Amino acid sequence: MSRYDEMMFTPAVEARQAGIGAKGKFASRYGQPERLNVGADEMDFLLSRTTLYIATVSETGWPYIQHRGGPLGFIKQLGDTQVGFADYRGNRQLISAGNLDKDDRVSIFAMDYARKNRLKLQGHAQMLSVEDNPELAAQLTLMDHPAPERLMVIDIASYDWNCPKYITPRFDTGEMTQLIGPEISRLETRIAELEAENAALRNEGPQK
Repeated sequence: MSRYDEMMFTPAVEARQAGIGAKGKFASRYGQPERLNVGADEMDFLLSRTTLYIATVSETGWPYIQHRGGPLGFIKQLGDTQVGFADYRGNRQLISAGNLDKDDRVSIFAMDYARKNRLKLQGHAQMLSVEDNPELAAQLTLMDHPAPERLMVIDIASYDWNCPKYITPRFDTGEMTQLIGPEISRLETRIAELEAENAALRNEGPQK
């Protein structure tokens, strides 16, 4: 893996940083030995995502961003710094796949809106044939899903945790269930108790 700052802080970027007095302030952060490996926190976070934003580079030089998502667990760990997922039939434009045929570099945002966490990743990606990689296809294919058209494998080259500032919290149905599920269960139990009490009172009939 590479140091994030050495990969991303180009001379033009450093010139901008110098203009606000920020140049050189990140060296200790990115120079730590553990930053040259994907740690358990990073991998666990990535594997628990249900959505990714993946940017590729076109032959015209324009970046292209593609959303990929699925149920919890659709991203699989394949190695210490390698992940993959099954790529299913989409809109048939195949822009990301075509871009990767010419330039395998990707930039990825992995978001946790509920907790305002964001993991940025740089890497090298491949779109592999299902027919030529049957064992990998079996590993990445999701249960109760149709057969994938391709397999995407990403080798992580660097990463950085991003500031939570300005991330608007959003919750999917699973997160909402975790958040308010206990209170709903309590209310359902209380409603059942009140309905039982009401039924018992009706059965007693009017008092004479």
